[in-house]
Amino acid sequence: MVLYFTSAVIDPPAMVYMGKDKYENEELIKYGWDEDFHVDKLSSAHVYLRLQPDQTWDAISSELLNDLAQLVKANSIEGNKKNNITVVYTPWHNLKKTADMEIGQVRRINIASRENKIINRLEKTKKELYPDLLAEREAHDKELRRIARAEGMAKAKEELRKRQQLREEAAKKSYDSLFDESNMRSNQVYEENAQDLEDDFM
Repeated sequence: MVLYFTSAVIDPPAMVYMGKDKYENEELIKYGWDEDFHVDKLSSAHVYLRLQPDQTWDAISSELLNDLAQLVKANSIEGNKKNNITVVYTPWHNLKKTADMEIGQVRRINIASRENKIINRLEKTKKELYPDLLAEREAHDKELRRIARAEGMAKAKEELRKRQQLREEAAKKSYDSLFDESNMRSNQVYEENAQDLEDDFM
């Protein structure tokens, strides 16, 4: 079972979720594709944020970060009893890394104390669902591949257009067309035409 919450501190509202117990947490880690939040150096739930398409993990609003951190604190047996805890967050793909984790890929937020107002607001949105995490991950990956293909095709089309434009501009500046026989006219043709016109007026 996965617990879903909605945080309306941003627009559109954010989807937040976590496993009900350690078994679901393992499944979320296995098939995750979002940001992960948990209490630093203490046992806690892994809380995930489903990012919007134009949202990046390092530009999450402070209000949303506070909602997520409060939810993490509330779901940590040790952390919920303590003040001044640190919640760490990182992209999901870092969860299985250790010493080779990229610098700057882990961030921290300090939570002075539990804010029941925030927890109560989030709890009112809670839904318990049984999603097919593998199917969701596969559908997500398929959509990312589709977007990447579309972007690649658009880029290739734009590069082709630019090359064609450069060729056309180069052709305009070239003297090669001056020596194209199809563009050449004999003086004899002009002289014959001139003679014909002269004969017509006589």
